[in-house]
Amino acid sequence: MTHAATIAPALTIAPAPTLAPAQITDHSLLDDIQGLSLGVFLSGLGIHFLTLAGLITGQTAGLAVIISYISGYSFGVVFFAINLPFYFVAYKRLGVEFTVKSVLSVSVLSIVTTLLPHGFVIESLNPALGAVIFGSLVGLGLLAMFRHNGSLGGLGVIALLVQDATGFKAGWVQLITDAVIFSVALFLFPASVVAYSLLGAVTLNLIITFNHRRDRYIAT
Repeated sequence: MTHAATIAPALTIAPAPTLAPAQITDHSLLDDIQGLSLGVFLSGLGIHFLTLAGLITGQTAGLAVIISYISGYSFGVVFFAINLPFYFVAYKRLGVEFTVKSVLSVSVLSIVTTLLPHGFVIESLNPALGAVIFGSLVGLGLLAMFRHNGSLGGLGVIALLVQDATGFKAGWVQLITDAVIFSVALFLFPASVVAYSLLGAVTLNLIITFNHRRDRYIAT
């Protein structure tokens, strides 16, 4: 007597659930206002520490600080004037939104750096500490502005263009231009001032180098 073979029903394995890709959303106007405002304030505060310590820096801000020391004009006025040629480049290569945000940021920074000395006075500041505080605050401020498609104009615009075109990080571009500016500064300032100032510039650019990655951002 034969028995019919009993075949167990095949198990149906449900496919693993897939995660939906993150939805990319733009920053709202309020997001941009608070982000750029924070960036400008941090940068202005950092520059205030820099000048209190009697130091200089690189980039367009460094040129403005040097000219301000030599000419006697306020940093805010000189910084705004130096940035004017870069706005044209930003408009042509990075668009209207980036240019408008950068112009507004530079304008507000000029006001902030003019007003801060009247309300925030420090009697004594170690230059090494002042350099690190400057680099940290301005580095964080620039990151906030980059995150909201803005900048402080000047050579930072060129650094962003180089990064977007070649992948060479903006922080390294800025560090190279800083080296040129500090080489010139050696002929104008004591070596100790340049050395402490270089510490601040390295701190600033390393913060940008290790934290600014456009491909890691979701919102823009």
